[in-house]
Amino acid sequence: MTSPLRSGWALLSALPLLLSAATGCDDDPPPPVPDAGQQPADAGTDAGPEAPWDGGYTVLDDPGDWIDRGSFSECRFTVDSPSLESCADPANFDMSSCNADQLAALEPHGIYLADMRAERLLADGGTSVTPGSGGFQLHSDGGPDTLSSVPLTARMTDGGTFFLSSKRTHPVLGDRVVSIAGCETPKPGFITGCYVTCTQSPRLTTHSTGTFEAQRTGRSDEPESSGGLQLVSESAVDLGTPVDVYVAHDHAYVVSVNRFDRFGGLTVFDVSDRAHPLFKASISLPGDSYWNGVWAKDNALYVASADTGVSVFDISNPGSPEFVQSLPGNGYANVHTVLVDGDRLYASDVSDFVGSTRVYDVSTPLAPVLQQVVTLPEAFSSGGPHDFFAYEGRLYISNAYSGYSVVDVSDLENVSHLGQYFYPAFGGYSHHSAVGTFAGRTIAFEGGEFPASHLRVLDVTDPANMVKMGEFRMRPVTSIHNMILKGNRLFIAWYHEGLRVLDVSNPTQPRQVAHFNTYRESDPRRREGPFEGAFGVRVPGDGHVYVVDSSRGLLIFNEP
Repeated sequence: MTSPLRSGWALLSALPLLLSAATGCDDDPPPPVPDAGQQPADAGTDAGPEAPWDGGYTVLDDPGDWIDRGSFSECRFTVDSPSLESCADPANFDMSSCNADQLAALEPHGIYLADMRAERLLADGGTSVTPGSGGFQLHSDGGPDTLSSVPLTARMTDGGTFFLSSKRTHPVLGDRVVSIAGCETPKPGFITGCYVTCTQSPRLTTHSTGTFEAQRTGRSDEPESSGGLQLVSESAVDLGTPVDVYVAHDHAYVVSVNRFDRFGGLTVFDVSDRAHPLFKASISLPGDSYWNGVWAKDNALYVASADTGVSVFDISNPGSPEFVQSLPGNGYANVHTVLVDGDRLYASDVSDFVGSTRVYDVSTPLAPVLQQVVTLPEAFSSGGPHDFFAYEGRLYISNAYSGYSVVDVSDLENVSHLGQYFYPAFGGYSHHSAVGTFAGRTIAFEGGEFPASHLRVLDVTDPANMVKMGEFRMRPVTSIHNMILKGNRLFIAWYHEGLRVLDVSNPTQPRQVAHFNTYRESDPRRREGPFEGAFGVRVPGDGHVYVVDSSRGLLIFNEP
């Protein structure tokens, strides 16, 4: 999940559309495979086996996460220079083309995510397009209705009309009014229409208009599960929002972040009987409870803390962790992720916008020793190291807004930056990855975050010339999150899409072979926004898959 520096989301993100991006290639690339990287239109459909991959591929362009699908509706906001009041007035929307009968049949409740398309006419008659995202939550029982995570000031959803408006007041950012007008329901679970956002501050008054496609968050177009994936047990987590899990000594260690006025921390379950986990302990430290990542080595448990850095616990008694120390222990450090590779502990410090990767010697697991701080050139570190993957002496760093970096860490006294995969300008947010060897080539499965983010498959054999060779997308309104590569199977916690299992034996064509929809709109504490559903996933090799869901807690599945 995003760090506190990036928490929350806006109805419209200021991400300009980039129509194309240049890609590099190896000096001597492998022979191409016709149609490599393409996938069926319904990417959620399970696929059968295919022939072994021979290492060939076609280099693919990277258009970024968001793909422009054109205007979503004929509906339009009609005021050229609106005030906050006129932005909140439904009379200022041209609804002449709308279908009142369709709107009248809508259920009066639901959680929706929206693909937003800001549209501005240019002097030459063209149109400037800016992508964004949003959402709303409606109740039929008097619950709190929201638009862009702000309580509604107006709701008109009866008699064939669909109009929502909200107003946010901020002492620094000023006042913002967001209004949307639904126009059609092209198919069940979808609403299309138009919108306006108006912001007024002491320094600036702006507005943006466009069209949207909103989609109900739950999946009604596929069964709950497929591919033999079965839920073995489910255990609620009372601390904050659970986001990650690690399994050691027949215990599951679930960490949670502060969210929705609930403090996070560590929750421990005895999972020696996977069908009947036993709650053992819950831990929050005073002023230290935003815990986003977790890893274990022997009898040491390492927790990534946004408040104090890395918290070290002794788990020699697995069901009763004892706090040992905080790393670095001499000041504030916002650590987002931890990873252990051999006798090294890597910790991502995102205390500032550049950030760094701290490397500790954990040959004595309960007494880590700082060995090196890896800081990339600022041009390659916009947002800091969000996550990383260690493989064969190299560290693959997901660098937030600046893309994906490869660093040689075989010699910590001589760390070198080997290459960078750049997204199109503002075209993505590098979040998490997994790396392996396929047909003699080093392949990275790299995922972003925020709506429309998806799985990129990169050939990283030559880090100075990384290229895209495949991809896998789900719905354009949802976000991918964490993943685990085990052999030819990639296990992905995909927020609203739940657990997705892909066969990546041919990396150019990832193929879904199993899934489980963990997200249910009716689960307790579900909110609008992209960060709901499956957050973390582990496949420790005990025949089970462990997933943490933001509402349901710890879910244990059979390994398909």
